[in-house]
Amino acid sequence: MIVLAAAAPGEVRVAAVDADGLLDYAVWRPGAPDGVGDLHRGRITARLPALAGSFVAIGGADGFLPDTEAEATPGVGRSGLGRPSEGSVLAVRVTRAAQGGKGPRLTARLSDADRALAGSGPPALLRRGPDAVQRLAALHPAAPVLADDAALVALLRPALGARVRLVARAFDETVAAEAAALAETEAALPGGARLHVFPTPALTAIDLDLGALAGGRGDKAAAHVAANRAALPGLARQMRLRNLSGAILVDFAGLSPRRRAALGPDLAAALAGDPLRPQLLGFTALGLAEIVRGRVHPPLHELLAGPHAAGLAALRALAAEIAADPRRAPVLRAAPDVVRALEQDAVARADLARRAGRPLMLRADAMLAPLGWHIEE
Repeated sequence: MIVLAAAAPGEVRVAAVDADGLLDYAVWRPGAPDGVGDLHRGRITARLPALAGSFVAIGGADGFLPDTEAEATPGVGRSGLGRPSEGSVLAVRVTRAAQGGKGPRLTARLSDADRALAGSGPPALLRRGPDAVQRLAALHPAAPVLADDAALVALLRPALGARVRLVARAFDETVAAEAAALAETEAALPGGARLHVFPTPALTAIDLDLGALAGGRGDKAAAHVAANRAALPGLARQMRLRNLSGAILVDFAGLSPRRRAALGPDLAAALAGDPLRPQLLGFTALGLAEIVRGRVHPPLHELLAGPHAAGLAALRALAAEIAADPRRAPVLRAAPDVVRALEQDAVARADLARRAGRPLMLRADAMLAPLGWHIEE
């Protein structure tokens, strides 16, 4: 097992790799972290008895503190059933990233040392939580960590020490190809099956396709059961790599609802190795497997969508061109939303300037597609 950190301007792609390939994958954007694990001084702005919780201002956003995560908090003003009252100042930690217009989920169940950091004053960030490299390194404590940027190595050393080593290139072609494939909505599984992923705001639907395996001769029913069963480890692996979260429905291929339900024990066993402990809840009347996988960090498909992701992809391409010919002074022309996203990410711009030896030249072009960009001299 090895943890790899491939740095680009404003973004670090992190992979845990074993003998079978990618096991875990994450994207870390230092200029726009998801906030999970961050410790804040917060102020309760509203009690919401109907929701059994409170809104807490944490600086630039309002998080939600469930009553079950607040009752163990000593030393703050309280009302009702011993819960913090409006206006109370307390230390809170982010346990789940913001999603769908909702603020982050919080907890006040902290150590005495963390509570003592809150003190008094306006809402403020007290300490950042672990980044994606640290998270994967903690998940695989015996694995060395290889990073391909000296500044990144220096940033990681205080937390990871001698485990971090500088290499010329973190991702080889195989790892890079596997990581790039996670941006696609379909994936090949061992044995010849394919899965198709369809995220929606309410749930993620996964369709298994047996392709040529569905047309074999002989006992088709038994062959379909065997093919679906063989696909289960790959299905669980793709869910983990893509960090699919919340409600997940899986449509198996070529099986009656009764035969699908018989796959339950094998599916549960395939999911058992996932550190987020997804649960198989059962099968619907249509034979769809119902799985719930806890959401902590945003799923990969959300991170790879939108203007910020497009802008960082452009910076990655720009950095590659400058590395190939340092004499060049290219300009990034991009759609207005992409330009605005990059203007809000000072870390990414500074990172590119460090690599290029000059500031980023950025121009908005309303004639481009909404997420379009173009590199020009």
